[in-house]
Amino acid sequence: MDLSARLDPVLDVARATATQVDTEGSFPAQTVDALRHSGLFGLTLPPESGGLGGGPQDLVQVLGRLAALCGSAAMVYLMHLTATMAIASAPPASHPGLLKRLATDTLATLAFSEKGSRSHFWAPISRSRRENGKVTLDSAKSWVTSAGHAEVYVVSTLAPDEGIDVYVVFAGASGVEVSGPWRGLGLRGNASAPMRFQLPVADGDRIGEPGSGFALKLQAVMPWFNLGNAAVSLGLAQAALDASVTHTSGSSFQHTGEALADLPTIRAQLARAALDLETTRAYVEKAARSLAQPDESTMLHVLGVKAVANDMALRVTDVGMRVCGGAAFSEHLQVERFFRDARAGHVMAPTADVLYDFYGKAITGRELL
Repeated sequence: MDLSARLDPVLDVARATATQVDTEGSFPAQTVDALRHSGLFGLTLPPESGGLGGGPQDLVQVLGRLAALCGSAAMVYLMHLTATMAIASAPPASHPGLLKRLATDTLATLAFSEKGSRSHFWAPISRSRRENGKVTLDSAKSWVTSAGHAEVYVVSTLAPDEGIDVYVVFAGASGVEVSGPWRGLGLRGNASAPMRFQLPVADGDRIGEPGSGFALKLQAVMPWFNLGNAAVSLGLAQAALDASVTHTSGSSFQHTGEALADLPTIRAQLARAALDLETTRAYVEKAARSLAQPDESTMLHVLGVKAVANDMALRVTDVGMRVCGGAAFSEHLQVERFFRDARAGHVMAPTADVLYDFYGKAITGRELL
């Protein structure tokens, strides 16, 4: 699929607004609107649902290019695509036209993490309650990307009886509120604020069968989110490496006439970073192909891809800070922004350490949970 005609105008907006988004910690509304108008909201939805029919490799391409310009916008977009794919896996009966709206003009996001279970996003603490035949959702979420900006929230909770339920909740409904501020070290524009959901929900609002939310998270949420998060890491690392190469090649010691890149130690660090990035890119692409055509190795790739890419982005952006020296601490290179954004993506659930543990369990024949 040739996505350039749709994506290039979005990238122009992201390029023009990324610094302001980061400096002010403001939501990347202009880039999100550009994505909305481009048709890319429906990137991974099938054409019959109003989407473009793109697959995992398209996801990696689009998110990587966007993240290289604005990590905050890329993470907002990733959450939209992941929430959309969760809804598409078992569309709620009461909202038959929702997928087409998500493909064209409606921003969605996930509301999974809770303070009590922290980065274990698959294990909500809140429990909905049934009274007089009606179910009430009562859940405090700790990190909700696009909080207060999304129009649809995919919200998880323990079911009244057994298992986990996942519901579609619309912004503007009574009982939906942003309950605190967001000010982050990195991805400062993604509005990952806490929210409270306290409202009645119907069976027709639920995604999937009663109590099936855990399987939904593993099968429909984690694959797309982990792969997309890895793509964001690729984009951030590439941007940091490009900026570092440009700076070290063009900046010199006036008293000697040597460029920074004339120093063997600088060149060696850049070389290791470039090879680290390319090695990881190959693995991310392998994971994307596996997700597009699943086999017995696909779940291993789902578990490994985010952790590997996150760690690589930490290393590469750290090299950028080191080789650019004091210039990296100023805003004009943007290396420090990529450095901070990479760290924010690294701690998003499921964290790298948790994924390495899961991967180790999987290859040693142990249950993940």
